[in-house]
Amino acid sequence: MSKFVALTLFAWVIYTNGGLQDRQVLHAAAPNILIVTIDDMSCDSVGAFGSKLVGITPNMDQLAKTAMRFKFAHVQVGNCMPSRNVMWSGRYPHNNGVEGFYQVKSPSYPVLCDLAQQSGYYTAIRHKVNHSTPNSPYGWDLVLDTDAAGQPLHVKDAASYGVCAKRAIQAAEHAGKPFCVLINVADPHKPFYSEVKNGSDPYVPSRIYSGDEVPVPGFLPDDPIIRDELARYYSSVRRADDAVGSVLGALEETGHHDDTLILFCADHGMPLPFAKTQVYHHSTHTPLMVRWPGITTAGTEDTQHMVSAVDFLPTLLDAIGCPKPEGLDGRSFVSLLRGETQSDRDFVLKEYNENSGGKRNPMRAIETHQYLYIFNPWSDGQLKMATATNGTDTYRRMKELAATDTAIAKRVDIADFRTIEELYDVQADPDCLNNLLGDQRFDEVANRLRNQLMEQMLKTADPLADALQHRHDRVWLSDFMSRVQAEADSRRASKGKGQRDANPRRKNQSIISLDVSAIDRSSDAVVIPIQYAIPSGVDTLKLTVTLKDAKNKRIERQEYTIRGNGTQIATFSTPASVSGKLGVAAFVGPDFQSNLQYVQAVVP
Repeated sequence: MSKFVALTLFAWVIYTNGGLQDRQVLHAAAPNILIVTIDDMSCDSVGAFGSKLVGITPNMDQLAKTAMRFKFAHVQVGNCMPSRNVMWSGRYPHNNGVEGFYQVKSPSYPVLCDLAQQSGYYTAIRHKVNHSTPNSPYGWDLVLDTDAAGQPLHVKDAASYGVCAKRAIQAAEHAGKPFCVLINVADPHKPFYSEVKNGSDPYVPSRIYSGDEVPVPGFLPDDPIIRDELARYYSSVRRADDAVGSVLGALEETGHHDDTLILFCADHGMPLPFAKTQVYHHSTHTPLMVRWPGITTAGTEDTQHMVSAVDFLPTLLDAIGCPKPEGLDGRSFVSLLRGETQSDRDFVLKEYNENSGGKRNPMRAIETHQYLYIFNPWSDGQLKMATATNGTDTYRRMKELAATDTAIAKRVDIADFRTIEELYDVQADPDCLNNLLGDQRFDEVANRLRNQLMEQMLKTADPLADALQHRHDRVWLSDFMSRVQAEADSRRASKGKGQRDANPRRKNQSIISLDVSAIDRSSDAVVIPIQYAIPSGVDTLKLTVTLKDAKNKRIERQEYTIRGNGTQIATFSTPASVSGKLGVAAFVGPDFQSNLQYVQAVVP
């Protein structure tokens, strides 16, 4: 019997003897949930995850001593709103519709807030409210961005995060419900500590760092101006740690330290070149920690399994006993929290689409324990990467240094223009400095990862799968980029940052074909041959065929599993009452909304 089951039974026995309140029994059976996310913080900025700056994160490190850490955890996206929507929808951006910074007003799927409430939880959120769900305002029970008097709270006030956590917990207690609280700490997002326009920064971290004592990431040059900006970044990391300390203190003060599951992570890497808005190793590597009393073992580290942000929602749903909705791209890793193993945990998928200004630089990537393959369909040597990191002191200094330093000039060129494909050995080269594409010794690795990425893109109905297939066709890619940028421009022109359909239209792929002349219609049956050619690297796909009457009403639907190349024969019996023309429609993919290709025709 597991500790979790034993604790639940023990609580129930006491409850039936009148010793506990309903709320306490519910806590034993399903934990409270406290989620703490840190904004724009690289994984290796945390002491417990290998920071070279000793003692920078004492509160995060203390949490690590009581939690389970994940060595190979990644988020999907290198910018904020898309990254957080993956976490709490359990869907990749191309499936949840939040590929950039805009509202999705009518999502066709539930998110954490909805599902927790349906399971009887009281939900509350602090900061990043409009980045954590498809649209804002959303249905949280409590939004904590103002104090008790209704005055706005400053996002850089570390102590305020603990005050908010305590307020949320007390509100849940008053409602007689367990709590699901999401605390989004603003640091070390820009502006960094002391980057204030007038006067001094009133929100002083417990430790301030200078340029001569901070480490310089391997993907950036070592320069005094860059060091100064890094010092402000690391001082902001320390202020984020102060906020974490205040939140954990509130949990202890309210007496919920031992009945609360804590999930801790960062939404992506530091807001400097080659980290934020990218899909490099340091862009997505996140300091994931989970503390679940009675389930996780304190101070342990999973050094085997690769997990990612798309898995967070199904994991939390399993933890609270909530049924999982259909259509999730992620899967639960609760078994890993129990110290068990899972198969097929040897890679993660990553993507980037659009910046806050609506500029499209789509990227897709797959990372394994050793290698990282990146596909950049926008890279043509002329289009420049649009990213907030171009406004940093670090980027501007790199541009200055490039005038006289050829090595830095090459790095700036990569930052600006990239290449169609990139391959890195992240074990030997986690800073992603040496692109192995073109080195014949790594051709087999590149082909394997490219095919694996294609397989996953097709399985998740990623509209960029066509672009990967046409990666050598410059004309096709140019047309593709013109179309996707035009779509983004049109959306912004008509609705500002406006809303977007939660199930954006996908460009058809050439997988199935329907020849009307080959359809055989007799008095009582319709025989429809559908030819198909499954892309290499994909095992099977689902084919759905529907027969309709003259008024477009469904008569019958059939489903098939297809593989390789061939012809699928769909045979329908037609009712005697049906006369005149018929319609046939077919799509390939897991469901209609995420289909890879849709075809239809009229049957004479």
